[in-house]
Amino acid sequence: MTAARDALLAHFRWSGGHADVWRVFADADALAAVMTGLADSWRDEGITRVVGIESRGFLLGAAAAVSLAVGFVAVRKEGGLFPGPKVTVEAAEDYRGLRHRLRMQAVLDPRDPVLLVDDWAERGSQAAAVQHLVESTGATFAGVSLLVDQLRPAARTALGRVTTLATADELGDPGA
Repeated sequence: MTAARDALLAHFRWSGGHADVWRVFADADALAAVMTGLADSWRDEGITRVVGIESRGFLLGAAAAVSLAVGFVAVRKEGGLFPGPKVTVEAAEDYRGLRHRLRMQAVLDPRDPVLLVDDWAERGSQAAAVQHLVESTGATFAGVSLLVDQLRPAARTALGRVTTLATADELGDPGA
């Protein structure tokens, strides 16, 4: 986990007050370390599927799924093409005050322990919505693996097990 955390902290930048985690993905060694770090804490948990939220969650979740040798299930925001039967939920407001309608293909099995992998959680509204989607299929929501955790304690507790590579406080001042 230390290599993953170090890679994240070395490549992360603030740009105009916005978090830039894309730099982590541009370096092959950093990307490999981060993917391993996101998956390692979950290797012995019997995870059978990983879910990821559009867009960085697609990249992180799919890579973590490959690392865990399990399937990946995309969670899309409303608007894009997404064929087949779906389950849908509206998330509570995110940190920008936006509410997203999230959709996931109805492919989970009630026997699936499912891990959500994402880049950052501020309020946890989208993670909670994904938890609801997963549980609405009868599958088990195992928890969340994040690059950056900015969750308040109540949100973290509601999500169950949360593993993270860094906290938002460790990333420095966004205005600097």
